[in-house]
Amino acid sequence: MNILRKHLTHISFGLLALAGVSGTAQAHNVWLLPSSTVLSKAEWITVDAAVSNDLFFFNHVPLRLDGLTVTAPDGSTLAPQNLHTGKLRSVFDLQLTQQGTYRLAVINAGLFASYKDKAGQPKRWRGNAESFAREVPSDATDLRVTESAGRVETFVTVGKPTPLRLTGKGLELVPVTPVADLARGDKATFAFHVDGKPAEGLEVKLVLGGTRYRDAVGAIDARTDAKGEFTVTWPQAGVYWIDADAKDEKTSLPQAKERRLSYVGTVEVLP
Repeated sequence: MNILRKHLTHISFGLLALAGVSGTAQAHNVWLLPSSTVLSKAEWITVDAAVSNDLFFFNHVPLRLDGLTVTAPDGSTLAPQNLHTGKLRSVFDLQLTQQGTYRLAVINAGLFASYKDKAGQPKRWRGNAESFAREVPSDATDLRVTESAGRVETFVTVGKPTPLRLTGKGLELVPVTPVADLARGDKATFAFHVDGKPAEGLEVKLVLGGTRYRDAVGAIDARTDAKGEFTVTWPQAGVYWIDADAKDEKTSLPQAKERRLSYVGTVEVLP
């Protein structure tokens, strides 16, 4: 049995939508992986984006890049170049010229509904608040609506790190320790915010890449405190996958009773 399939059996509706994967594929993991995360000077990088059975291997489907946003250190938006989506991965290039920390994120928000039409036939629907009234029949029965918001991201720093420019929307990772300063054996502190406020009691999972070659996942589990913070001591160098989820009732549509928030991040820990 695939290691991640056995141990990491949760992925939110938001992340499934990002990948274009049906709701039954609940053991796959989404990620962005840059060719470099720390640069001493302005350079080009390439970023891979995929949904996989093993972390950072291309063995399932590509991650769609429809919601890709690259935020430069000064808050401006950087246009990716050479975007391509193949059978197993998506890829794009970035020319990084500013000093500081870039935030690369694929963001998805939407609504999912299940209902029965007037003939009693079960139906499923996906869209946004604007299209809901237009496409879901007003006489639908057994209506269940869930709102989702997902973020898949990574970070690249040129020269000296700079604070991230947060959106204050959805579930966001807030590095207390700069993402360019992560090293084996050191402690690092992060926080999670929901809509700009500290998120207490979130379960966080961190997994080192290369699970394809391990008998056990070796996940690191953490929980956020009252300030939304958690601390991890990095056991070894490599690229780590960070996963957290939350839910609340702050929906944008009255018919939706629950909002599901998901986050996946990729950080590099150096020797």
